[in-house]
Amino acid sequence: MLLRKKVEAFLCPLRKPVSSQPAAADDGTYLGRLSENPYLSDSIANPYGRFGNRYAPDNLNNRYGRYGSRYSPYSSKNTYAVRTPKLFGADGTYLGKLSDNRYDPESIANPYGRYGSRYSPDSVNNPYGRYGNPFGPDSATNPYALTPPLIFGGDSP
Repeated sequence: MLLRKKVEAFLCPLRKPVSSQPAAADDGTYLGRLSENPYLSDSIANPYGRFGNRYAPDNLNNRYGRYGSRYSPYSSKNTYAVRTPKLFGADGTYLGKLSDNRYDPESIANPYGRYGSRYSPDSVNNPYGRYGNPFGPDSATNPYALTPPLIFGGDSP
């Protein structure tokens, strides 16, 4: 009985509801989750899902779409774009812009910025942080994560 109480006390903070979609987004279009989990329904790594399918119009993997083209000002693959999609943790923590722009201070590709540094606690590139740890439940690099960072398109018309 004592062992059961200790186990329940340990597991109680770990139990949290898993939400696949945020309640509301006031800054843009929901574009899925930044995840390596190919089985998560809204992961960009799921080739059969809405957000991983390379033919979907508002998709990061569509080379001709608004968020996947190298020439679009909203695309994460355009190295000069400044209106790129934004990343948020499942708890609402801002994690920077999903962008290849190494000079944007909010880009996850900027190795000297807060969101791109390997040493920042808010970076998806930090292998020891909450969002970059390959074993963390909220990590973008964990192929089994259920609550990886959310992606929202900024400046949607």
